[in-house]
Amino acid sequence: MTALSRLAFIGNSLPRRCGIATFTTDLHHAVADARREIEVAIVAMTDHGQVYDYPPVVQLQINDQNPAEYENAADFLNAGQFDAVCLQHEFGIFGGEAGSHLLALLSRLTMPIVTTLHTVLAEPKPAQRAVMKRLVEVSAKIVVMAEKARELLRDVYSVPAERIEVVPHGIPDSAFLEPDEAKARLGFGGKSVILTFGLLSPNKGIEVMIDAMPSILQSRPDAVYVVLGATHPNLVRCEGEAYRERLMARVHALGLDDQVVFLDRFVDQRTLLDFISMCDVYVTPYLNEAQMTSGTLAYSFGLGKAVVSTPYWHARELLADGRGVLVPFGDATAIGAEIAHLLTDSARRDAMRRDAYSNSRSMTWERTAERYLSIFEKVRRTQRLKMIASQGDDSAPTESPPLPQMQLGHFLSMCDDTGLFQHAIHSVPDRSHGYCVDDNARALLVACALSNCGDHRMPEILTTRVAAFVQHAWNPDTRRFRNFMSFERRWLEDSGSEDSNGRTLWALGVCSRNDTSARRRRWATALFAEASSIAEDFRSPRAWAFTLLGLDAYCIAAPKDSRAASLRRLLADRLMSSLASAETKEWVWFEDGLAYDNARLPQALIATGLSASVPAYVAAGLRSLRWLMALQRTAAGHFRPVGSDSFGDKRRLPRSFDQQPLEAAAAISACLAAWRADGDSRWKSDAQRAFAWFLGGNDLAAPLADLETGGCRDGLHPDRVNENQGAESTVSYLLGLAEIRDLAHLGGNRTKPTQVRILRV
Repeated sequence: MTALSRLAFIGNSLPRRCGIATFTTDLHHAVADARREIEVAIVAMTDHGQVYDYPPVVQLQINDQNPAEYENAADFLNAGQFDAVCLQHEFGIFGGEAGSHLLALLSRLTMPIVTTLHTVLAEPKPAQRAVMKRLVEVSAKIVVMAEKARELLRDVYSVPAERIEVVPHGIPDSAFLEPDEAKARLGFGGKSVILTFGLLSPNKGIEVMIDAMPSILQSRPDAVYVVLGATHPNLVRCEGEAYRERLMARVHALGLDDQVVFLDRFVDQRTLLDFISMCDVYVTPYLNEAQMTSGTLAYSFGLGKAVVSTPYWHARELLADGRGVLVPFGDATAIGAEIAHLLTDSARRDAMRRDAYSNSRSMTWERTAERYLSIFEKVRRTQRLKMIASQGDDSAPTESPPLPQMQLGHFLSMCDDTGLFQHAIHSVPDRSHGYCVDDNARALLVACALSNCGDHRMPEILTTRVAAFVQHAWNPDTRRFRNFMSFERRWLEDSGSEDSNGRTLWALGVCSRNDTSARRRRWATALFAEASSIAEDFRSPRAWAFTLLGLDAYCIAAPKDSRAASLRRLLADRLMSSLASAETKEWVWFEDGLAYDNARLPQALIATGLSASVPAYVAAGLRSLRWLMALQRTAAGHFRPVGSDSFGDKRRLPRSFDQQPLEAAAAISACLAAWRADGDSRWKSDAQRAFAWFLGGNDLAAPLADLETGGCRDGLHPDRVNENQGAESTVSYLLGLAEIRDLAHLGGNRTKPTQVRILRV
């Protein structure tokens, strides 16, 4: 494997004024210095309305509130063939709820992602937890800077230990110096200097330190407290310099105008190191325990300073075992006493300084860069090995073909202001057959799938349109969904088939959980709740399975709906009974024959078993799916779906034709559900094999998908491709593509969820 040649960092960058910008800039410099042959680039986050004079290393910037620019950044990075991307993550620097815009970028990347978390929340809000979950899924490695962060990732977010790396915050490799020379140079000669540095904001606890100064001055009249740093830009935008002015008024009220010095400036690294060098005691009186990382604490510790701090998480670890002094939050008396003791006990202060300097040598930026480069090389090697394994090739590495981009052109052309047309003649919509709720429900599933995987979203107006079709299909008189509608918008029946009703419930359930619109989620939840009771009367196993897939999502969206939980158990038990009645050693299936959408039956049992913690359901689903997929694999190794000529056959091996896209999409979904259940990588290979059917990995070696438009031909005859590109075929391809792109974006690094114990029955 060739050496690393191109690396990209995503985060804030200087000259933007914040800690993340400083960290990103320092880390990229350290990596570039360690491996000068590596080209390093930064994709910089720019806060709304601001303009920065970025250096050339910033090759692209993203307006944090513009979703399209996140997608453009993914295209830029993929086109640049970077070996790895290193994301600097902090809540608040990315747009969307809880920074969710970022996911559209990450989910499109083809290279491994290493994410550095600058904050790990112990009690995340639902939106924050959701973003963090997805962030972990797409990242090959998660880097944190403290053991507490590792602990929270494992306990709160269930991240496996092997996915987490702890790399301490980097520091400059500076000599151990006495403070006198720097004091004289900066105008503080003959003073006992206490220093706090950083962007000024109320959570820094500066008030507490100001209140402690009178007691310190009683022991050391020459003491001076220097507060170095500009006011945080976000605070300035909200209230100007009102906070700084309040602090200065407090100083004046205490008569400390000559003993507390505010230096309102954002300094470069050289100036900062000078100020840290001149201080006798560095103090971080922060008010919030949940501070996972402090660059100023790391820098002062690394320069060998005696540090007094409140016990926020980073300080508690770094200053343990006497390497610094910890005082209670908000306790001016305690902080004043400890600083006074240090300023009057030079032997203790010097011993603490030397201990800090000695213990920080492993934190230099040079060592930090080595750790990161090792991680980059490891994740790149792992991705390459998984790529080879997925190709079934144990020989020399080869590049796998890139996945198709998500294209919606043909899909959009198949829609009008009523909804999605059923059929097409070649690629031209066929109005004579009108519409059906089956296909519009599938379209709603596509809309939800695109919002989940971060791909090009369906236009909002079109999602609303297909949702309106589903709503209009509900017939309150018959308490069933109608299926077929003419081009003139006349319903052709009062009640659709059980399968069409089940599929509509499936789409509503997924919409209730996954739609990007909260209003539409509420609509879907309400309509599902109203209509779902019809499933009790279904007799079709596929209608049961479709409804179960909807219930799997709906029960998350409406966890207090006990009736839905009961319905889920009822339908799953019916599938189990069907399997028990029909299954033999040679025929592991739910019916005496194979029909359409076959894989949805085991998928429904697997999904239900996982979410409801019923191992027997999972085991039955895996067993039947394993049997089905064995039937659908040719001796040559490609996917061959159950042919429609088999429909009606009893306990016979499936016929080869006609082959329909619906079966490939169902196989992809079911195999990925099985992989999530038992972690067997062969399921992923089966899913990828089923998707390859769309691209020409089939009996005719003929592609069905039109990669330019996103359309899909209607199937394979024994001698040719059916050139019509109807709705069912197109949405089947789009759903399959969404799932496979989602899988590929994870780089094979998604860990299997906590498993229910699977009964081998």
